[in-house]
Amino acid sequence: QAWSKSGREKMRLGEAGVTDQVLDAAMQAFILEVIAKHGEPARYLCNKDPFTLKSSVYLSRLFPNSKFLLMVRDGRASVHSMITRKVTIAGFDLNSYRDCLTKWNKAIEVMYAQCLEVGRSRCLPVYYEQLVLHPEQSMHAIMQFLGISWSDAVLHHEELIGKPGGVSLSKIERSTDQVIKPVNLEALSKWIGHIPGDVLQDMAHIAPMLARLGYDPYANPPNYGNPDPLVVNNTHRVLKGDYKTPANLKGHLQV
Repeated sequence: QAWSKSGREKMRLGEAGVTDQVLDAAMQAFILEVIAKHGEPARYLCNKDPFTLKSSVYLSRLFPNSKFLLMVRDGRASVHSMITRKVTIAGFDLNSYRDCLTKWNKAIEVMYAQCLEVGRSRCLPVYYEQLVLHPEQSMHAIMQFLGISWSDAVLHHEELIGKPGGVSLSKIERSTDQVIKPVNLEALSKWIGHIPGDVLQDMAHIAPMLARLGYDPYANPPNYGNPDPLVVNNTHRVLKGDYKTPANLKGHLQV
């Protein structure tokens, strides 16, 4: 929406007949075309892109029937994941935990504010840790929010990978090697012991959104809660090596 923030540019567009209504219609058509045709036809069209939520107020206006899920995660874990997986994000210095945590704080502050502005009926914050620890309870709440009938299949996504109407994975997506596994505890505590001491000491100042979202900025390690038996069993199986990368994805995951 950069064009609407510049008075001069907005005036130029208006004089040319390119009004907000025209631009909104064009943006709506473009987004819908991409989302509708980048996968198999489906009753519910979904888009997984974290930074989309920075524009949820605008998107909620373009798509009045849309709903949004804001995935909230401990910023320390999010930053450790992007640094170790080398997930390139514009403006983030992957050589600096301090810089990435500062940028994470700014991004989640905007997204959280937009989610609140959109309202509870259309934007649901979902805590990653609780989704991992209690997947069935969390998924029931999510599907009720979305107005979608319950299916046990949502608890076993790993069984639907590559199947018609199932889960389609990218060969070059950094998280694909994790998605092939069932919900497990591996990722919750991987960041512990890797963040520099001076950053840990300044955590409350660097990332004040941690406390606002309910995380203890000084807890190292934090106590996220106790997992459901299903998750404990899944984790044991993952640690045993029961889940292997599908042949069609091998050799591509580190691209």
